[in-house]
Amino acid sequence: MSALFLSPPSFDGFDGGAGARYQATREIRSFWYPTWLAQPAALVKGSKLLDCPPHDVDVATTLAEAKKFDHVIINTSTPSLRNDCKVAEAIKSQKPSTTIGFVGAQAAVLPQETLAASEAIDWVGGKEFDFTCKEVAEGRPLAEVDGLAYRKDGKMVQNKERELISDMDVLPWVTDVYKRDLQIEKYTIGYLKEPYISLYTGRGCPAQCTFCLWPQTIGGHKYRVRSAENVAAEMAHAKKLFPQVQEFFFDDDTFTANLPRAREIAKKLKPLGMTWSCNSRANVNRETIQTMKDCGLRLFLVGYESGNQQILDAIKKGVRLEVAKEFTKNCRDAGVLIHGTFILGLPYETKETIENTINYAKELDVFSIQVSLAAPYPGTELYEMAKENGWFAKKPSKNGIVDDSGIQEAALEYPGLSKAEIYESVERFYREYYLRPRPILRIVKTMLEDRNVFVRRIREGYEFFSTMAKRRHHLAEV
Repeated sequence: MSALFLSPPSFDGFDGGAGARYQATREIRSFWYPTWLAQPAALVKGSKLLDCPPHDVDVATTLAEAKKFDHVIINTSTPSLRNDCKVAEAIKSQKPSTTIGFVGAQAAVLPQETLAASEAIDWVGGKEFDFTCKEVAEGRPLAEVDGLAYRKDGKMVQNKERELISDMDVLPWVTDVYKRDLQIEKYTIGYLKEPYISLYTGRGCPAQCTFCLWPQTIGGHKYRVRSAENVAAEMAHAKKLFPQVQEFFFDDDTFTANLPRAREIAKKLKPLGMTWSCNSRANVNRETIQTMKDCGLRLFLVGYESGNQQILDAIKKGVRLEVAKEFTKNCRDAGVLIHGTFILGLPYETKETIENTINYAKELDVFSIQVSLAAPYPGTELYEMAKENGWFAKKPSKNGIVDDSGIQEAALEYPGLSKAEIYESVERFYREYYLRPRPILRIVKTMLEDRNVFVRRIREGYEFFSTMAKRRHHLAEV
């Protein structure tokens, strides 16, 4: 039996693939690797991974490709579900014998609703779906496969839940699938060198952040990891497969959740002479930062989220503002860059707390920032809080979390703070942060040091201001 693992065509520039923590069209064109699909694809002989958005693959080409396979496994998300169902229906229409499965957080949390979204869907996967996909693709009857729900006689049948993988070293390396099926030059993230590659060294996160999608829906809160030897071996292999890669990114929810292990991996990477970056909380000690820097670390991706401690406590961030400040200073002293992410519209947000966060970001003055809107995905504690407290916007978009072009919506609003005010604050945040002498000088310096970076920043600037114009147009309609 053959299987196509598919991230379908979607909104222009929409990153809703099996690697995006929040699914939306970004301010600049950027795509994460579809690692959650690449992993089961690596388990299935004769499989193919088709990641349509970054490769600009249209529906007609997708249908022609899907026709060659017995099984099509589609990664879906809450904002892309309607679109993904249309693609599934077209696939089923041209070849009714195709078995179609939907996987991802949406399918795991809302199996009945996802199955009901389209008659074309035969089954949906729950939580970690690697071996679920493998068993389905190998021809095992759906009734005998743990970790899925399927349709029988018009009703949903929920199978036994599949246990999470405990020995992560049993999973094959995703880099071989990347080499076989992906054009890595199509993947770009504004703060990473190009070309880059991202992958996981572990799954799950011990942090309890109420808004975070993957730990609450797929990976769980136990950090289950590959051995340092396994990670280093794949990195050595990847360097041979992709000599053109300029940076590797470890996309674990919190790579620094286990500091002794993080240091061990770093030391094993040092002989490879590679540049790498990772996700981190803002609480790593100075010594570990320096050790990782000495072993090739270039950048931390850090979720600061808010500059108001009450909000941080409400979302169970588990980091104090003063600790994050000290961490940021230590990174600067060690020469480690930071891409900081912030979220507007979190519980108990007010006009004053938005100002707190903007000023806090300027005080931190990290290399680059990303400003997002609170996204209450089903299955998260934030979603339940919003439902219980009546925080959902009175006039939501039909996609709930994104607008018709895939750009993030303000899905929540609070007494004294409308969704329009939250939405407008994103552009103001960017403007106040970047239109200062130090950020401008940092950007100009990188442009003057490398012609490729110069061209890239010009392109990104055009994309950014085009997106801001679309946001202003949308704001006028809110």
